Amino acid sequence: MKRRDFIVKGGLAGSAALYAPTVLGYGIPSANETINIGVIGTGDRGGGLIPFINRIPNMQVVACCDIIPFRLSSGLSKVEGKAKGYSDYKKMLEDRDVDAVLVATPFSTHSKIVVDALRAGKHVYGEKTMAKGYEGIEELVAAAETSDGIFQAGHQYHSSRLYSHVVDEIKNGKIGKITAFECQWNRNGNWRRPVPDPKWERMINWRMYREFSGGLLAELCSHQLDFANWVMGAMPEKVMGMGGIDYWKDGRETYDNIHLIYSYPKGVRVSFTCLTSNAMGDYKIKVMGDKGTYILDYVKAWYYPEESYQKEIGEVDGVSGATLNWDEGRGIPLKFDHEDPSKQALIDFRDNIVNNTLPVSNAKTGAMAATCVQMGLDAMYEDKIVGNTK
Repeated sequence: MKRRDFIVKGGLAGSAALYAPTVLGYGIPSANETINIGVIGTGDRGGGLIPFINRIPNMQVVACCDIIPFRLSSGLSKVEGKAKGYSDYKKMLEDRDVDAVLVATPFSTHSKIVVDALRAGKHVYGEKTMAKGYEGIEELVAAAETSDGIFQAGHQYHSSRLYSHVVDEIKNGKIGKITAFECQWNRNGNWRRPVPDPKWERMINWRMYREFSGGLLAELCSHQLDFANWVMGAMPEKVMGMGGIDYWKDGRETYDNIHLIYSYPKGVRVSFTCLTSNAMGDYKIKVMGDKGTYILDYVKAWYYPEESYQKEIGEVDGVSGATLNWDEGRGIPLKFDHEDPSKQALIDFRDNIVNNTLPVSNAKTGAMAATCVQMGLDAMYEDKIVGNTK
C-alpha cells in the first residue's frame, strides 16, 4: 500500500469529527501556571511570532534555537525577559524549564523535530505545512497519537473566529449547495531573502530548493487547502496542476507560479493560483454556492447573495437610491470583532494545553492538508493527474 493510500485509508478522509475539540485524559499544568515556550527556528515566521507570545498572558518565551547565529541573536532580542540560546534543538529539548516548543524551521525538518519534541515530553505547535512527504506525515501522526503532549498544527486561519463563523454559516446553508471554490495568493516580489554570506544561501533561501521546500503550494496555498478540507469535511479525490520557473531566472528549483485544481466529492472543484510576478487581488478565497458566495481575505469577509436578494437601499451622503452596507464586487461586509489569526492560534495553543483539549487544527487535519500538498506537488512535478485510491 502506498504511503498516500495509508494516510487516506487510515481515517483522515471524510471525517468532520476531526474539526471538533475533544477533551483528553492526561495531566497538564495548572491554569495558573505560566507555559514556558521554546522557539525552534527564529527566522521570519518563528521570530515574528515571539512578539505575539510576549503579549499573551500565562505564556512566555524562555528559549530560542537556530543554527544560524545572527538569526538566533535576532530571535533572542525580541524576547521580553531572559531566554536561553541554543544552536542544537535536541539540547533545548533536554531543558526541563521548557514546557512546549514552537517549530518554525524549514519544511523538510518539521516531522523529525516535532516527533523528537513529542517524545521528549513537550507540547508542540508545529508550523505549516505539517510534514513533507507521505512518510514524514505518517510518522508525525503516529507520534502525536501516542504522545501525552498536545500537538497543534500551525494553520492559523483554523483558529480565526471570523473563519470559524463563516464555516458555520456555510454548513448551516447560508450559500446553499457548494459548487466551487476559487483561491489565490498573488505577490509581486522575488520571495528571496538577503544572504550576508554565500555559505548561508541554502539555509536562508531553503524555500527555493526542492530538497527542503514544497514551494508556493506548501508555504502559501496550504492554508487555503486546509480551509477547503475544513468546509468540505473531506479530502479531495484527485488533483491536476502545473507551474513553472518562468519569471525569476535565478537558479531556484521551486516554481514561481502554480495553478492547480482539486476535485472534491459531489463534483466540487477547488482552484488555486499563486503568482510571484503580479499581486493583483493578493490573498482571496471564494466559496461559491447556489444561493450566494462568501469571500474572505486575511482578516475580513463578505457575503455576496445571488439575485434573489434585494440589497438595502437608502440615502448615503445625500444621494437617494445609494446602496447601504455593500462593497462593490464583494457584497455585504461582515462586521466581526476578532484577534489576529496568528495570535489567536497561539492563545488556542495555550488553552488546549491548560484545558486538555485536542486542537481543532491537529495532527490529523494537518495531515490532510499536508497530503493535499504532496498530491499537488506530485501532479505538477510528474505532469499527471494524482488521485486517492480508495
